[in-house]
Amino acid sequence: MDKIRNFCIIAHIDHGKSTLADRLLEYTKTVASKDLQAQVLDNMDLERERGITIKSHAIQMNYTHQGQKYTLNLIDTPGHVDFSYEVSRSIAACEGALLIVDATQGIQAQTISNLYMAIEHDLEIIPVMNKMDMDSAMPDEVEDQIVELLGCKREEIIRASGKTGMGVEEILEAIITRIPAPKGDPEAPLQCLIFDSVFNSFRGIIAYFKIVNGTIHAGDMVKFVATGKEYDADEIGILKLDMVPQTTLSAGNVGYIISGIKASKEVKVGDTITHINRPCTKAIAGFEEVKPMVFAGVYPIETEDFEDLRSSIEKLQLNDASLTFEPESSVALGFGFRCGFLGMLHMEIIQERLDREFNMNVITTVPNVSYRVYTTSAKDDPIEVHNPSGLPDVSCIDRIEEPYIRASVITKSSYIGQIMTLCLGKRGELIKQDYISGDRVELIYDMPLGEIVFDFYDKLKSISKGYASFDYHMNDYRPSKLIKLDILLNGESVDALSSLIHFDNAYTLGRRMCEKLQELIPRQQFDIAIQAAIGAKIIARETVKAVRKDVTAKCYGGDVSRKRKLLEKQKRGKKRMKQIGNVEVPQKAFLAVLKLD
Repeated sequence: MDKIRNFCIIAHIDHGKSTLADRLLEYTKTVASKDLQAQVLDNMDLERERGITIKSHAIQMNYTHQGQKYTLNLIDTPGHVDFSYEVSRSIAACEGALLIVDATQGIQAQTISNLYMAIEHDLEIIPVMNKMDMDSAMPDEVEDQIVELLGCKREEIIRASGKTGMGVEEILEAIITRIPAPKGDPEAPLQCLIFDSVFNSFRGIIAYFKIVNGTIHAGDMVKFVATGKEYDADEIGILKLDMVPQTTLSAGNVGYIISGIKASKEVKVGDTITHINRPCTKAIAGFEEVKPMVFAGVYPIETEDFEDLRSSIEKLQLNDASLTFEPESSVALGFGFRCGFLGMLHMEIIQERLDREFNMNVITTVPNVSYRVYTTSAKDDPIEVHNPSGLPDVSCIDRIEEPYIRASVITKSSYIGQIMTLCLGKRGELIKQDYISGDRVELIYDMPLGEIVFDFYDKLKSISKGYASFDYHMNDYRPSKLIKLDILLNGESVDALSSLIHFDNAYTLGRRMCEKLQELIPRQQFDIAIQAAIGAKIIARETVKAVRKDVTAKCYGGDVSRKRKLLEKQKRGKKRMKQIGNVEVPQKAFLAVLKLD
């Protein structure tokens, strides 16, 4: 066991984690040169196209140091705030972490939040300054920032470059000398922590685990503690670029288990695996349950695809444990699911993956967050509301509380004014403002989560020319003046377009939604009234004019009353048509409302 090291790579998005992981794999000859490509661990098409890591990837390397053979288990993690749950799971399976900081950009928001996560788990941190080959690198300034943040010595910081391979040997040496070997007893009862799982259509569900105590052999009878299910360990092994079967694995190692599990409900990330004959006394304290930040309805375009969508989402959830879902139904869209995501990018990626991996075409409704509603009858017992249609009658509501987040924005001081204006426009309250170093400022804001769901991050990036970095965590719930904004078409409410919104923003949003829908809804044989309403009060209206036939064309000469008669007849027909006609809302309209600026 003292020859095993488990470590992960943490950093802000785009600081070169995956490139550095490539160099480590190349240097330890884990990946043959013919298989080597850029970001070799990012095996999803989506990751390669966007150049971001979405999943954390585990791989085992062998390295000889001073004549001793060592086994290194590396987990490469994503850097984007929407995939921070992947990072927290990886950290739970490690004893040390490489903290990568880009020498051209310095410390950014996600660097700090991932670092705090690692420190909470008592990991040994090895600071690495990456991209040292770049002309714009500022090694001395960035070193000052790292020393200030970590309180480490200057000589502990390793200067490296993922592109040229500089410093890779020093990193491997530091992993072996600084990171402690896993603690555990190979003779104790078996305790394995599941930190990830994938679905394979031929072999069932494959669970990835880290052995904390004990030894597991292929063919053992094992039990999953949380679900209480028992299985045969058909195959166990270690994770190289492909899976490599082994006969035994003991404490401290990271591996996989295949036991022919079919149902995705039977594998829970954070669960403990133990032997049936000699079970462990208690389960490993897993990681915290994931807290979704953004909720949206996901509906199949064809109602008969509902069951296919359910199985697709279940399989996707195995691979991405931060996705939560529960069934719901809507008048306009039929049966679907209310899904919880960690952010807008996460929502976009899930939609893409449903389309690519499972061929599921879906409609996504307006994203919103969960509110707490206190009724007049139960003033201390709140109801969780994720969907405006789940709101009780206005006369029964005592107060509504909305979730607030503590947001940290790190930026150059030249952009402070515009960023403060943006945050105040989103009902933010400035808590404090710290100068981290030179011209870098950290702004801490309390903001309603509902305000940043749509376009806050995009606007922040464009204001700061891509420089400002943003990170947030849930803070508390606060009472707020929220109202339900309904969109009516010909007097019928369209529940997929209704939203819960702050009173101050309701009029402007209502007006803009009506104008947008007027452009997008195709004209019918009758007038279509598009209205935005708060309760019974109409606050905005637009009309899609009818396509009319010129019924008076055949009248030439004669009395005007003949024209009148024909027009009146047409008017009666239109009125009747309007009563029985229904209006189709095109998919474009749902998407356009999401992108309202």
